[in-house]
Amino acid sequence: MKPIRMALVGGFLGAGKTTLLANAGKRLAARGLNVGFITNDQAADLVDTALLKETGIEVKEVAGACFCCKFDDLISRTEELYANLKPDVLLSEPVGSCTDLSATVLQPIKRFFGERFRVAPFTVVVDPTRLKELFSGVESIFSSNVMYVYSKQLEEADVILLNKIDQLSETETAALLQQITARFPNASAMAISGLNGTGLDAWLDVMLSDRPSGKNILEIDYDRYADGEAVLGWLNASVKLNAGNPKAWREFAFELLRTFKAEFKTQNAEIAHLKLFLNADGTGLVGNLTSTRGMPFVMVTGKSGDPTNAALLILNARVHGTPQQLRATVERVLNALPAQGIQVEVVNIECFSPGRPMPTHRLKAEV
Repeated sequence: MKPIRMALVGGFLGAGKTTLLANAGKRLAARGLNVGFITNDQAADLVDTALLKETGIEVKEVAGACFCCKFDDLISRTEELYANLKPDVLLSEPVGSCTDLSATVLQPIKRFFGERFRVAPFTVVVDPTRLKELFSGVESIFSSNVMYVYSKQLEEADVILLNKIDQLSETETAALLQQITARFPNASAMAISGLNGTGLDAWLDVMLSDRPSGKNILEIDYDRYADGEAVLGWLNASVKLNAGNPKAWREFAFELLRTFKAEFKTQNAEIAHLKLFLNADGTGLVGNLTSTRGMPFVMVTGKSGDPTNAALLILNARVHGTPQQLRATVERVLNALPAQGIQVEVVNIECFSPGRPMPTHRLKAEV
């Protein structure tokens, strides 16, 4: 069995990991490499999986907990991809609220499956707005333990990838890269736009190199880590929509995100990441809102077809607040849609706070 390049790409909720991976997968395929994706979430009905499937690259999903707590499932998904695809590269995206991945995922892979995988340098993707908040020293909208998790994610990175530089000036980009290097000297800092591809090939060259991987093993307080995850409400839902008459669903998706933003802003509930995927007769739309202060973003990911009556909506929301508040808000917004002429059928909805991380393995020394 030829060794597979295994690349974990972590980072906080809303950093732009999935968009980055979708474009990375396409570019690796253009280089003649077989590529597979593995997504990860605390529950099923994952927007990331639906979005990555739009690339035409095979995707497997690990649901129910992070890779660290579902390590055996992660290995099983790699075996399934190998049987179907014989991949050269596996791009794997852990849950956005997880950290300590070097000790609990990368080192166990190297120790127990070192002949099967070549582990790529561990990349952590960052959103410039969240990063500025960390560096500013002002009190965050998030609790101190959420920011503790965020900081620990950066501390264990081999490569810190400053994403969304299409939203920054060259001066701002250079200043943030300098701050990253000063604050996290054990990581290489790179700048990229996962959306338009700037810097993407240079990062892929690093991922395919033989640089050390997982070299920064954390000292971490699991009580603070657990609380940092538990203060976030977590909702995944799958919803059938029927407008009665043909509808332009892109405008609907944008207005839906604006409505959620207004609702959560009224409650002073900070959005960590709210994303949706909408499929209408093969036309795929993805929408994102990464902060209560930010602007909704919607783009077409598949073919752009004519307006249709029906659509399937997958909604993922991670919001600073209780699951009860989050579910009530989402249901209130959905229940208002019939007044706009859109019938709603909720296929599945799960809402909870993540449980305490219980890693399958934790190796405190680099393999």
